Amino acid sequence: MTALLALDGVTHRFGGVTANDDISFAVAEGEILGLIGPNGAGKTTLFNIIAGAIRPSAGRVRFRGADVTGIGASAACARGIARTFQVVRSFEAMTVLENVMVGAFCRTGREAVARRAAAEVLEWTGLAARSNALAAALTPPEKRRLEVARALATQPSLLLLDEVLAGLTPAEAQAGVALVREARSRGITVLMVEHVMEVVMPLVDRVVVLDLGRLLVAGKPAEIVRDPRVIAAYLGEKYRADA
Repeated sequence: MTALLALDGVTHRFGGVTANDDISFAVAEGEILGLIGPNGAGKTTLFNIIAGAIRPSAGRVRFRGADVTGIGASAACARGIARTFQVVRSFEAMTVLENVMVGAFCRTGREAVARRAAAEVLEWTGLAARSNALAAALTPPEKRRLEVARALATQPSLLLLDEVLAGLTPAEAQAGVALVREARSRGITVLMVEHVMEVVMPLVDRVVVLDLGRLLVAGKPAEIVRDPRVIAAYLGEKYRADA
């Protein structure tokens, strides 16, 4: 498979704190890649860099072979990189449909076209029945799904998901997994940060593990859960016992 996204020596410092330290990996087109690690490992900073919102202190980000390092969130979105946020950022006074239209306007300046595109996304993300509800009236799981729908409305090639399965019931989490798989079936590559290992490990094709800002290891899920370094840094003794 061809690399859609490639990070080369990405480093970022906030004053004297190094959030990301010489990180290099690639995401293949059509892949679902999991990005895991303990709190403070640098995952969100790396997402911000990939999404163009932050210019790294060093290193390069390439998307479809082009250098997109620090190009800005709007420009990255126009290139086909969309993201969700760990803390949902819905427009509370707008309807669900209007929220998703905001994403659709990335591809068109015509209201009718944006409305139609948003309605289609709401249909396949399971929110069509809530189209006319205010975002403020949604349940927390529905708001997470709205985040994904708004990102999908930008018609991305790469979707960055930041803990979209957090705090969900098992049934809600499985519905989220189905949504990610549907996105991939529609030709969207997915890079996702998650802490719910029981859900994410059967879903992803590969896993990249960060610890203290550095890339600790990358590999297939079955290899990662048995790696002593990952168990010690993040997964804990339960996985050592299960292995």
